[in-house]
Amino acid sequence: MNSIHLKHTIYSSFLGLTIFLTSTGTVYALDADDPFYPKQTYLKQIHMNEAWNVTQSNSGMIIAVVDTGVDLAHPDLKPNLVPGVNLIHPKQQPTDDNGHGTNVAGVIGAVGNNDRGVAGMLWNGRIMPIKALEADGSGGEQKLGEGIRYAVDHGAKIVVLSLGLNKYSAYMNDIVRYAEERDVLLVAATGNEGNRVKYPAAYPTVLAVGGVNANGSVNELSNTGPEVDVVAPWDVFTTAIGGSYEAKDGTSMAAPQVAAAAALLWGRNPEMKAYQIRQKIRQTAEDLTGKGWNPGTGYGLLRVDRLLNEPYLADMYEPNNRKDQAKVISVSKKVTASFSDGSDNDWYATDASYDGTVNVTLELDSSLSVNVQHTDASGVLTTKTVQGGQTVPFKVTKGRSYFQLQLSDRNRKVDTPYGLTTSFDIYRDPYEDNDRQFKAFVLPSRSVKVKGTFHQYNDVDWYEFPVQQTGSMRIHVTTDTARIDPVLLVQKQGEKSVTIDEGDDGATESYNLPEVFPGTYYIRVTNVKDYTNPIVGEYTLAIEYDAKLIDPNEPNNRSYQATAISMDTPYNGLIDKSDDVDWFQFKVDEESFVRVGLSDIPSGVSMYMHLYDGSMNSMATSMNNGSSDSQELSGRFKPGTYYLKLTANRPFDNRMYQLLVNAKPLIGGYTDIRGHWAQNAILNLTGKQVINGYDNYTFQPNRPITRAEATAVISRAFRLSKQKAISYSDLPETHWAYDHVARATQAGIIEGYPDRTFAPDQPVTRMEMTAMLARSMNMTGKRRGALPFTDVDEEYWGTGLLKQMKAEGLIGGYADGSFRPEQQATRAEFVQMLMGILK
Repeated sequence: MNSIHLKHTIYSSFLGLTIFLTSTGTVYALDADDPFYPKQTYLKQIHMNEAWNVTQSNSGMIIAVVDTGVDLAHPDLKPNLVPGVNLIHPKQQPTDDNGHGTNVAGVIGAVGNNDRGVAGMLWNGRIMPIKALEADGSGGEQKLGEGIRYAVDHGAKIVVLSLGLNKYSAYMNDIVRYAEERDVLLVAATGNEGNRVKYPAAYPTVLAVGGVNANGSVNELSNTGPEVDVVAPWDVFTTAIGGSYEAKDGTSMAAPQVAAAAALLWGRNPEMKAYQIRQKIRQTAEDLTGKGWNPGTGYGLLRVDRLLNEPYLADMYEPNNRKDQAKVISVSKKVTASFSDGSDNDWYATDASYDGTVNVTLELDSSLSVNVQHTDASGVLTTKTVQGGQTVPFKVTKGRSYFQLQLSDRNRKVDTPYGLTTSFDIYRDPYEDNDRQFKAFVLPSRSVKVKGTFHQYNDVDWYEFPVQQTGSMRIHVTTDTARIDPVLLVQKQGEKSVTIDEGDDGATESYNLPEVFPGTYYIRVTNVKDYTNPIVGEYTLAIEYDAKLIDPNEPNNRSYQATAISMDTPYNGLIDKSDDVDWFQFKVDEESFVRVGLSDIPSGVSMYMHLYDGSMNSMATSMNNGSSDSQELSGRFKPGTYYLKLTANRPFDNRMYQLLVNAKPLIGGYTDIRGHWAQNAILNLTGKQVINGYDNYTFQPNRPITRAEATAVISRAFRLSKQKAISYSDLPETHWAYDHVARATQAGIIEGYPDRTFAPDQPVTRMEMTAMLARSMNMTGKRRGALPFTDVDEEYWGTGLLKQMKAEGLIGGYADGSFRPEQQATRAEFVQMLMGILK
């Protein structure tokens, strides 16, 4: 394995330290009589006092500290140390020549209640020092991996890793898997750069620990992201080399707190597995936001008292049987839960920072399968069946997605634990395939910004920039994650290239060309050589090109000179004189939803768009303010010719604006139903004002229909007028569907849940849809007759209604003979079924 370059080195000591000299003082006696216990205020923050009333020690389990070594002679540590190893100088003892490892060891296991120094969270324990880092706190992944493996092979059950690296490594991933397979718990610090979680904390089975201040807020330097599990106090007072003590801070000091807590729990419950220890730490953490898991605090603040006193839950996410009860989980972690039986639905929510793919792996018996329904942030519904042990991808858009999980065998009567691992792959950027110079994506010859990704192994992105006129050019590459260390290459065709790699991980790379001449320039953006894996993050390539530009649309200063433009084609122009006016015209062939977008407006310039119809009657005017570089006019346009006049508050000639007109034909007032199998039903019920779409002229036929939407449609369709007083905690009188729900409740079509909620945004299943429409016609179902579908039985609650509805030709199933009653119903399905009933 190649060594890591210095700029990509693992650094264990994340922040500077403040040293407090040892002095004799008054013993502050609470649960520990150690003289410096009063300085250990973080112990109260995690409720260590109450935890010590349960247990103070674990002398039967080894905790390995893979770090800079430990002060082997420190009187407050020596009784709790066991033999370790020095991987840097194999013939020497693992003596700490930096101080960081001694700091970490003291947090875990400085001898407690011994009238000396500080109290570790374990008053008595077994700490194995493994020196894998140099005296300056740096090291390579090879030694780190050796250190973890040595700990596992020599009996450690917990390994503390207060160190980090931005680079993903297949080698380290295998080491982490090696530990997991041998039931060893890895606990790691997230890092202290105010950026993304470092590795090894970022691997899915490593317990990742961030840092919080004394007031519970996340320290601004604590790394955050989807891999964070829990947080612990940032500031500690602990042991130091030379037999002394000092204040330290950082996630390096938070991680050992979690490791020590795990040791206390494991000592009292030796039958537990590492994944259960990991899950219980999450389960008992103090939710600092009140909103469940989040990328800043994870599941919350470590609470050792709860960890030792509360029972372990096989499924900490219950109740989550409905969409509005969905529990937020990470898009990049392994968790465990359980199905109580075949009828149990488990809802989860994930938040994606980018478009991409969430890969779902379900760990359960390979003979079992799970139906997974996924609704992404745009409302698109996808249903897949996942076998035990299988990994299945789901496309997601940026924002919140929902996953509904249920055993395929709905008749299963026993509790079924499962592991759920999620991982995220970022989207393929729109400039691919541009991994070779001859495939370079051609950029417009003007100042431009593009966002790119490294979505695959060894991704290389080439761009071609044509310079048409002499000018100057400045090129910048920025990134939103330290996992990208961008490298920039610039080359004019036929000339020697220049490579720019001056910054460290996450730093901006820039290159200025004071003078550029007409010709083709190639620009290559890559991650640094050692970072070849796909990266979850974006880079931005910004090219600032200044030239004496010429407006290609002139002359167009009069309406009769208006430039005729085509739909979905960008047009660039200038307002280069104080009296300059640019006229354009476009034609709409059929009634459409039209967007007129103006972008790339120079900074500080206010541009005006004046829209006219074919008779030159004013229709609308739009203006951007000087701080925005874009604006838009949109609306419903009838067939005809339209004119657009552009003006500006001041001239500009060093950057072209871009004008783009888009028209989406409307059918029944919608842009997205043409050719859809439910088009006729949608048009029919829209005409009867039974259904409507959204403000953006879409119907979104494939979007799951909610309880509120379905109830409103039924209320309108059957012209319900009588209503009864209702009171649901989540449906105020101001809710848009309140009256419809009240009417449907009066008619006996819909009801709430036992917890006095209505869950208006909960998706309706196909069975619920069928039942609602059956009740609308006063159907009660029938018991006799053959089963109508292959995936329901006589014990299923809706079988009677399905028999009656099928017999009367009001419903149908799928080609395989199934009905899929628990699958979410779409707006199109609901409308189509309703249309069949109303005929």
